[in-house]
Amino acid sequence: MSETSRYRSKLNMFETEKAILFLKQTFEKHLSSLLDLTRISAPLFVSSDSGVQDNLNGTERPISFAVKEMGGKSFEIVHSLAKWKRLALSQLDLKIGKGIYTDMNAIRPDEDSLHTGIHSIYVDQWDWEKVMDQKDRNLTFLKYTVRLIYNAILRTQEEISKEFHLTSFLPEEIHFIHAEDLLTTYPSLSSKERENLICKEKKAVFLIGIGGELANGKPHDGRAPDYDDWITPTDTNKKGLNGDILVWNPCINRSFELSSMGIRVDKEALLNQLAVRNCMDRKELFWHSLLLDNKLPQTIGGGIGQSRLSMLLLQKIHIGEIQVSVWPEDVISDCSEKGIKLL
Repeated sequence: MSETSRYRSKLNMFETEKAILFLKQTFEKHLSSLLDLTRISAPLFVSSDSGVQDNLNGTERPISFAVKEMGGKSFEIVHSLAKWKRLALSQLDLKIGKGIYTDMNAIRPDEDSLHTGIHSIYVDQWDWEKVMDQKDRNLTFLKYTVRLIYNAILRTQEEISKEFHLTSFLPEEIHFIHAEDLLTTYPSLSSKERENLICKEKKAVFLIGIGGELANGKPHDGRAPDYDDWITPTDTNKKGLNGDILVWNPCINRSFELSSMGIRVDKEALLNQLAVRNCMDRKELFWHSLLLDNKLPQTIGGGIGQSRLSMLLLQKIHIGEIQVSVWPEDVISDCSEKGIKLL
């Protein structure tokens, strides 16, 4: 690779560090204002037997450890705070329309996409959750909330671009489409190929219905059975009150996931989804028992990638330019050859 073809970041490393802080403060300001969220503290780990852990696709190993002075009781570093936030809202006794957000830091050692430049074993995101009315369990309310989040992203893009002399590129509106409709449009393509095509066309997309089985017998992508509702028929008669915020990333020329979110399961949806995933034994866990006893509020919530959003808006081509993590030797060597400076 010639010197002239080497990647040149629009910001040097010190400017990048300043921009990351500015971006995070700016986005938190807009997110909390638009969604009426209050920042709170959050755990780094939870008890292994509480049912609070996010099991993701059910195959990822959590990092666990035993506490000596608690009789060797086992704890796990969180994969996310998907269920913990709902418990926190119950304890805080927040009213409908009020919510919380927090920093979530996780380690996912089974991540198998470290050569893509957009994945890391270190995951950092804004986890947020908001109390909602049971009568608002519909697509209209879901889309309304998505638009608020996208508005926070647009406002952040505007301010970060002005402050650091970058060019804005995201569209003013986000496009909504159900995973079933996307499958119908591109039946022979993989889910990621379908995402690439719709994002290249629309630039910003909310893909509805993640986790439930589609017409081809497969889900678009994995979702745990005990937080997002991916099984309830919507007002379009398609399943799923959840989805992903995806955008077209012009720096890497591919679709780019910024957030997964959704209306959370109620009692009926939880039982149905546990049955589909053959894990009805979870009903006996602490968190699940609370929900089944109607002791947790109805909520909507999700996670928004901090490094992902920073990578996008600061126009970087590798997530290692945004966060400090560990990388295989060949990734480090390849980045060095291409002029990518990892933090």
